[in-house]
Amino acid sequence: MSKTVALGLAGVAISAAMLGFGFYSGQRTAVAAAPPSEMATSGGERAQIEEVVRDYLLANPELMVEVQAALEAKQAEKQRVAQQTTISTQKDQIFSGRNDGWGGNPQGNVTLVEFFDYNCGYCKRAFPDMQALVKDDPNVRVVYKEFPILGPDSQKAHVVSTAFRALMPEKWSEFHLALMGASRATEESAMRIALSLGADEAALRKEMQNPQIVAGFEATYDLANKLAITGTPSYVVGKEVVFGALGKAVLEEKVALARGCGSETC
Repeated sequence: MSKTVALGLAGVAISAAMLGFGFYSGQRTAVAAAPPSEMATSGGERAQIEEVVRDYLLANPELMVEVQAALEAKQAEKQRVAQQTTISTQKDQIFSGRNDGWGGNPQGNVTLVEFFDYNCGYCKRAFPDMQALVKDDPNVRVVYKEFPILGPDSQKAHVVSTAFRALMPEKWSEFHLALMGASRATEESAMRIALSLGADEAALRKEMQNPQIVAGFEATYDLANKLAITGTPSYVVGKEVVFGALGKAVLEEKVALARGCGSETC
């Protein structure tokens, strides 16, 4: 078999390998589209092809980097489209805040949604950025989604938070500020804060048994899964999901982009 033919078949093999890695160039060739019977080779020819492909990849290892980068870009775009679909179809559940905490201006023209855990160190680090953003931009509405993912202490602290908000919504912002500042959020530390703000312990403990609290957490877990949110803090603003404690400047930029679309939630 000539070297030219071998190289041609190597190109086909490389194309097939690239397809196997999830990369598709968007172009088809007559050779690539040929049925398997037209591409049959002998054992010796196959060995030659494999050697040519191997030598080519060893001589051009950057090709695999390009393939990996293309795959990651394709996956990221697929995730972005899926997130936008979820935001569009579940807009009310994400942005309404009926069962969530809230901050900022209730009538703000942009809503920033944060998925948080009271024991998340990055959430604590990002909290001053959120406070500064709300202070500097009076037209931002914030929705806080209770997303306890860091173990039993977090879950119990969030149960207290949700129950307290149901009984004393006007003081929940104070409660939230205090518990975000605690070294460790537990049921005990959350209860101390709630009682210091005037909650009736018996009424609070009764509300903590409300099955709707856990049902609300489960709904948030489901929503987070659809949005590919696996950690905290994570944000939804406009049609975008933003991951991590990225600082006030980034949040301001995302809010400005959402505001530019002419809708509270784009």
